[in-house]
Amino acid sequence: MSNKPKKDLSLEQRKTDVDLWAIALISFVVLGIYMVFQNQFIAFVKDSSINILLRVLWSAAFQFGLAGLGIVMVSMIRKENLLTYGLNRKGAVLSVILCSLCFVPYMIFMLSTGQITSYLPFQSVWTTREVLSSGFPINVIGMLITAIAWGFFEGFNYVVISDKINRRYPSKNRWLNWGAIACAVLCILIHGAIGVTAEGIIEMVTIFLIVYGMVMVKEYTGNAWGCVFIFTFFWNAF
Repeated sequence: MSNKPKKDLSLEQRKTDVDLWAIALISFVVLGIYMVFQNQFIAFVKDSSINILLRVLWSAAFQFGLAGLGIVMVSMIRKENLLTYGLNRKGAVLSVILCSLCFVPYMIFMLSTGQITSYLPFQSVWTTREVLSSGFPINVIGMLITAIAWGFFEGFNYVVISDKINRRYPSKNRWLNWGAIACAVLCILIHGAIGVTAEGIIEMVTIFLIVYGMVMVKEYTGNAWGCVFIFTFFWNAF
C-alpha cells in the first residue's frame, strides 16, 4: 500500500512525458512542412486574386498546427476537457487585469524605442488589413478565424503546455515554476527575440516577463482567459 502513490505518480509522469513529446512532435512536423513549402505558402497567402477567406483559412491552419493542434490531439487521446485548464468565468476579470499588467514593461520598452506607431489587433498577421477592408460578413468571419488561431490557441497553448510541464516536474518553490519558465523561453525562441545587444536583451527580458507572468497569473487565479486576452488584444497589435 505504501508504494502505490509512488507508482501512480511515476505512471502519471510517463503519460505526461508522452503528451509533451507528442505536442512537440506535431508542432515540429507542421513547422517542417512550412519550411519546405515556405515560398509557395507565402505566395498563396499574399495572392490577392485568391478569395481572402481561403487565404485566411490556409494561413490559420498552419498557425493552429504550430500552436493548438498538439494540445487538441493530446486532449482528445487522453479524453481531457480543455475547459479544465482554466477556461471558466470565475476569476476571469482579475486574470485579464493581472495579465495586462504583465504586458506593461514590454509596452514601455516599445514606446521608449519608438516601435509603437499604431494599435490594431493582429495587424502583424498578413491578411488582417485585407480582411478588415472586406465587406460584411467576410470581415467578421475572417477576423473570427484570425482571433481563434492567433489569439485563443496561441495564448491557451502556453497554458496547457505549462500545466503538463509542472505535472512532470513539480516544484516546491512557488516562483520556480518550470512550466512558466519553459514557456517563456519557448516564446522567445519561437519569435526570434534572442537579445545580443543591450536593446535586444531588454526586449527579451520583457517578453519573458509577459509569458512567465501570464502563466503565473493563471496559476494564481485558476483562470486562463487572461492569457488568451494577451494574445488576442496585445501580442500582434502594435
